[in-house]
Amino acid sequence: MGTLEPLPLLWNGAAMPEAPFIPRERMLLLGQLVRYAITGMLASLVNIGIYHGLVKLAGWDPNLAWTAGFIGAASTGYVAHGQWSFRGHGGRDRQGVRIFRFAIVSLVSFALNSLWVWLLVRHLDLPIWSPYPLVLGVTPLLVFWLNRQWVFE
Repeated sequence: MGTLEPLPLLWNGAAMPEAPFIPRERMLLLGQLVRYAITGMLASLVNIGIYHGLVKLAGWDPNLAWTAGFIGAASTGYVAHGQWSFRGHGGRDRQGVRIFRFAIVSLVSFALNSLWVWLLVRHLDLPIWSPYPLVLGVTPLLVFWLNRQWVFE
């Protein structure tokens, strides 16, 4: 009887557990999604921390503060996603192409999240935390798919 690792879904396939009714490809995808979610939460906390601090403490415009937070989150996300979320997925030989594609996907994410901030905070005058559910729930699913299919292919 082998030892169990604490988070079996985090495997990259090398020592993946057997799942009788789940195909290996689905287990790999699920592992990536779980790793992506954990890493994405870290990047989101960086973004939200900078955004919230700059709006509340420095009195910045919400969209300008979101831009500063995005830069911090994108930097964190590129390294963490490349090293951990998508480890074992795709090649790592075209670094320049991957950075360029990651930047484009990050800009899509930024634009969508900026829309949430503008719509909810600036336009509807809701609290500064009101975009968080969309930022943490809707945008990441689109960005995961784009990263998996195009950036870390």
